[in-house]
Amino acid sequence: MFSKILIANRGEIAVRIIRACKEMGIATVAVYSQADAEALHVALADESCCIGGPAPADSYLNQERIVSAALATGAQAIHPGYGFLSENARFAALCGRNGLVFIGPSPESMEALSDKAALKEKMAAGGLPVIPGTGILQTVAEALSAAEAIGYPVMLKATAGGGGRGIRLAETPEELSAAFPLAVAEGEAAFGDGSVYLEKFVHPARHIEVQILADESGKVVCLGERDCSIQRRHQKLIEESPSPAVSPAQREKLMALCAQAVAGVGYVGAGTLEFLLDREGNFWFMEMNVRLQVEHGVTEMLTKIDLVKWQIRAAAGVSLTFGQEDVSLKGAALECRINATSPGKLEMLHVPGGPFVRFDTYLVTGVTVSPYYDSLLGKLVVYAGTREEAVRKMKAALCELVIEGIGTNIAEQLEIVGREAFMSGDYDLTLMEGR
Repeated sequence: MFSKILIANRGEIAVRIIRACKEMGIATVAVYSQADAEALHVALADESCCIGGPAPADSYLNQERIVSAALATGAQAIHPGYGFLSENARFAALCGRNGLVFIGPSPESMEALSDKAALKEKMAAGGLPVIPGTGILQTVAEALSAAEAIGYPVMLKATAGGGGRGIRLAETPEELSAAFPLAVAEGEAAFGDGSVYLEKFVHPARHIEVQILADESGKVVCLGERDCSIQRRHQKLIEESPSPAVSPAQREKLMALCAQAVAGVGYVGAGTLEFLLDREGNFWFMEMNVRLQVEHGVTEMLTKIDLVKWQIRAAAGVSLTFGQEDVSLKGAALECRINATSPGKLEMLHVPGGPFVRFDTYLVTGVTVSPYYDSLLGKLVVYAGTREEAVRKMKAALCELVIEGIGTNIAEQLEIVGREAFMSGDYDLTLMEGR
């Protein structure tokens, strides 16, 4: 096991990883930008290094400075969290060349899985139905030709995308031509990679993702599915597990297919397979995220399995000590993402309590929310024995959560979970359209 890990991230996910390391007896190194000098993750880590200015390109996306910080502090591994460099094969390779373990898949695995067309072929060979799409597109002309073959409407997506960034819907050639440079620019700004690809737009549908853990021996365990259909402009707002739209028979079949497909590509670590579920009950594989998901806490609350710790163990070559038969999917877990609607200084914070209530955040009184980074302030997660009870628990927790001095979406989240469509579980990606 590693004795020291550098966390190449910020905000709530950096705090989350540092806490997991502390529980494992692993020393931690935080990196931070000048804007984050007073941040909670800096205070919690055993050591810290400033790596540049507030802009991500000058700090959290600066690969050489992050690796230098790891070498200077004697860290043996780097955990990238999510976003930033978490799916960057070049960064993983740079870590390897400098004798550092990248906590995630190998650079070769990331390169192989980043080829969306090749990945879909592999997943289809493993028995998963896939959405028609393309590989990386170099020009607008290529995109127009591919869209004509697939059929409009299409989704233009950043290859290194995540968090809803770098996605554009195009219903006509004119819209696709206009969207192409925007998606490329957004991918470059957010992930340092402007590669894009096309995918058929399945609509209406639900967004379902399956969490897996895999070790070096080839063992793969599925930890159930999450329903991420409450979104605005491709940004997830609420996630839950299990999905009210997936039957036990569908779940069992889907998890078996996912485990088979993941084993077939030789993946190691934590990963997520993303699907669209249409109204006829068909699952369509979209992509695989080779990192920790923002919403991993939902699965942790449901299964009582710590995904961050198992990511670290998998990177250290530790085999999974449990099998599929040991995974419990009883009860229901919900997560509401609490986002800032405006920058500001936190004047007062009250976190809800009670059994099975969790708030992952970096907020402490006096902290200033910067305009340089993602608006996510924290993730409110609850667990209960039934979905109905979990929804009531979430409503109570949202009412109890107080954040003053910063504009938030708490009131909106309370309104959403109170809607009949959500309470009944009969919703899809169209719920937030036009809102």
